[in-house]
Amino acid sequence: MRIRGRSASLVAGGLTTVLALSACGSGSGSSSQAGSGGDGGTLTLYNAQHEDLMKLMVDGFTRRTGIKVNMRNGEDFELANQIVQEGKASPADVFVTENSPAMTLVDGAKGFTKVDPTTLAQVPPQFAPKDGDWVGFAARSTVLAYNKTQLKPAQLPTTILDLAKPEWKGKIGIASAGADFQAIVSAVVAVEGEAKAAEWLKGLKANAKIYRGNNAVMQAVNNGEIQAGVIYHYYWYKDQAESGENSNNTSLHFFGNQDAGAFLSVSGAGVLATSKHQKQAQQLVKFLNGAEGQKILADSAAMEYPIGKGAAANKALKPLSELEPPTVELSTLNGSKVVELMQQAGLL
Repeated sequence: MRIRGRSASLVAGGLTTVLALSACGSGSGSSSQAGSGGDGGTLTLYNAQHEDLMKLMVDGFTRRTGIKVNMRNGEDFELANQIVQEGKASPADVFVTENSPAMTLVDGAKGFTKVDPTTLAQVPPQFAPKDGDWVGFAARSTVLAYNKTQLKPAQLPTTILDLAKPEWKGKIGIASAGADFQAIVSAVVAVEGEAKAAEWLKGLKANAKIYRGNNAVMQAVNNGEIQAGVIYHYYWYKDQAESGENSNNTSLHFFGNQDAGAFLSVSGAGVLATSKHQKQAQQLVKFLNGAEGQKILADSAAMEYPIGKGAAANKALKPLSELEPPTVELSTLNGSKVVELMQQAGLL
């Protein structure tokens, strides 16, 4: 599990240097070599999802099709900005993210070609933008991890906006520099509006302790350093499935009720318009949210939600149908605006 320590936010606004961007494109590549049938060449996947999960999925794709996949691994906005910087010279065939705002960045630069309609049809419509330029294949729910000895269920906030109230000062934690938390902020903007989101961020600046990644937030809650922290669900479920060492003193609060705090972040996949292997790239995207790819995801240790129609999640997870997330048009999740608001609030 990667720790989200680097400030993906600065990359989101295009404020880092080209040197920072080029580093992630050359330093961490891995290739799926399973299977040798077919002569479709090798696809280049710019991967911002968890490397271990995506390796399982592309290996399954290679076994199925014989098409090899070379993975270049990095962070959401690092790779998104790299694609935009590379333009027509980009070697990428497919781009995969953990959170959707980075997909919107590439889409805004007209970097994608349309996803095959049969691929779009494999997931419910809320898991793809209306323009059909990319599509979701996994989801993660926003949750509040809380220390069970310090907080009782009756004391938990009814909305994520409550965390900006004075009574939460020094009691909560966030990983503000990570793309995960910034995606959550983008949902607050989409659901509540820019002005209300700015006021909320101002309150978080006063109240929250800042940590380096979701794991660090969860550990701080578990150790009693803070009473609660905003994370994605799968960090807790993964730790519980392993030893529980960093989560046994905690429980999860799902906001529900279409609250911005119940935001369901979508991991996206799209075919680059400049890809020289359009047919094979479309096949990869279709595999990711198709039945076989979704089963690989569900059977893995990732503990993320498969979102394909008819796909079954790990039984340990709270059912997807019970999460009650807000309705958000994915193309409106604006990473650059979020960075601006968070910088104004002093959180970046």
